[in-house]
Amino acid sequence: METTEIRLFKESNQSFIYHIEEKDFGIYHHHPEFELVFIKKGNGVRIVGDNIDEFEKNDLVFLGSYLPHVWRCDSAYNKKDGTFTGKGYVIQFVEDFIGKSFWTLPENSDLLRFLSHASRGCKFYGQTKSDLINIMLSMQSMSPTQRFYAMFSIFEILSFTKEYKFISSPAFHESNEMSESGPLRDVVEFILQNFKQNIKLKDVLEIANMSKTQFFLSFKKMYRMPFKSYLLKLRVGYACRLLANPTLNVSQVAYESGFENLSNFNRHFKSIKRCTPTGYRKELERKVMA
Repeated sequence: METTEIRLFKESNQSFIYHIEEKDFGIYHHHPEFELVFIKKGNGVRIVGDNIDEFEKNDLVFLGSYLPHVWRCDSAYNKKDGTFTGKGYVIQFVEDFIGKSFWTLPENSDLLRFLSHASRGCKFYGQTKSDLINIMLSMQSMSPTQRFYAMFSIFEILSFTKEYKFISSPAFHESNEMSESGPLRDVVEFILQNFKQNIKLKDVLEIANMSKTQFFLSFKKMYRMPFKSYLLKLRVGYACRLLANPTLNVSQVAYESGFENLSNFNRHFKSIKRCTPTGYRKELERKVMA
């Protein structure tokens, strides 16, 4: 299944994109910009990376660079005369829209950490969701200059919030370069490069320079899941990426994703994705082509 690159128009007097989408947003696509998407009106199926889920109005999601996605509204939003009745608000910005030195400022370490997580997609809830939606709606009546400074209010919220859930698996889309530093980051880089092979815990602990207990506790705190779960989701996420290629059979996908045998692959895949690899492939094709 191919992913189309779609770019929104950016005004010459603006450094980022604020866009109100009133056309059908049902094309599976990606783009280099980070993106904050608010669905004001619509419901249907959302695909982000390897995740397929239902969405309703007021859906609010943040997406990393080149993370494939689509919001496919139910048929009720496509009228017989060709008009589309859904509505979304979109903010997009490239990594260096303020200049690369902005991200190196020590005050931005929390924001940088959040953006590194965006390669998986983040769905907001709670007060964070309400605050971000209010800002996005208010930006509609702002001047370009006012919108620019409103972005810093959004960045402040993103820096401190814990009210979000990851959408896609860790390895469906490789982590972008805007990532936190330190021993855990080194560990993640190591497993991203070697997850197709047998990863030994002693090698991981050596890279982290931590005891087993310290490492497991630190990793779970940082990445919101145990190390073993992260590695499994990493492999399953990569498998989902391969399953989008119809020329590969399931056995090939299993071994290419780091699983030692097909039975083990099927068991872990079903545990994480709640369906078989074959079922996932059929569902993905059905949802995208519907």
